[in-house]
Amino acid sequence: MKRIRWRLEYALVRGTLWLARLASWGTARRMGAALGHLFYLFDARHRRVALANVAAAFPHRPQAEQRAIVRGVFVHFGRLLFELMKFCALSREDMLARVEWEGTERAEAAYANGKGVLFFTGHFGYWEMQALAHAAQSHRRIGVLARALDNPHLHGLIEQIRGCTGNFSIYRRGAIRRVLRALQENEAVAILIDQHIQRPDAVTVNFFDRPASTTMALAILARRTGAAVLPVFALPAGPGRYRMVFERPVEPPADDSPEALLDFTQRCTDVLEMYVRRHPELWLWMHRRWRDDEDGADRVDP
Repeated sequence: MKRIRWRLEYALVRGTLWLARLASWGTARRMGAALGHLFYLFDARHRRVALANVAAAFPHRPQAEQRAIVRGVFVHFGRLLFELMKFCALSREDMLARVEWEGTERAEAAYANGKGVLFFTGHFGYWEMQALAHAAQSHRRIGVLARALDNPHLHGLIEQIRGCTGNFSIYRRGAIRRVLRALQENEAVAILIDQHIQRPDAVTVNFFDRPASTTMALAILARRTGAAVLPVFALPAGPGRYRMVFERPVEPPADDSPEALLDFTQRCTDVLEMYVRRHPELWLWMHRRWRDDEDGADRVDP
């Protein structure tokens, strides 16, 4: 039964991929928006989670505005699916023609340090496309920390998409060794820091005035390797166009103490929160970011 479901899921995604690539950018965006609307209407569980999260994060905003944010989130992620499928099929030149950059000098300075670069962001905006565009623009590949998909057919497809400009995925088994090797070769590694973590190495930070369990991997790697740490964000810049932002680097932990590692993780989280507050419709509010370890809520992976 599982294999049949996997094949059906794969066929659905392949069909979506075919439609996205056949359509114009405007049509693809409209199809993505329609898909997002459908999920908003019929995915009651994730809609409830998103509404509760937005209400807690923006308690002073009217309920109508909170609902509008959540509808916008579903629409954005529907569009993201279709736009990513079109974007990854472009040539390097056509990709870059759709992208404008901010702060590229910060990325260049980070590479010039010679110790590798740690990029971090969240499930925000067009994060997958930023990695593709950066590799296309800089001719430097990025190692993307990710979890292998359960569906092997979809896993192979996402590998193709992430690798279309030379990037590579790093999975949990042997991850530390691969990350250290990439940084030693002055390559970049990208990490998402907005997911609930249940492992013992997690720390609790303040995110939208609520405690959130967060990975400490970024702090440990920054302290251990001396790699520069840059926040990155990919924003819409008009239909079918994108603004890729390299923010100011975050100062590394002062030492190896738990307090220093927590302080660093909080400072990184603060940068992400700043962008989510500016553009709440671009973040994955459907994820149960704030919960106790005993909560069996579904996990959303990169």
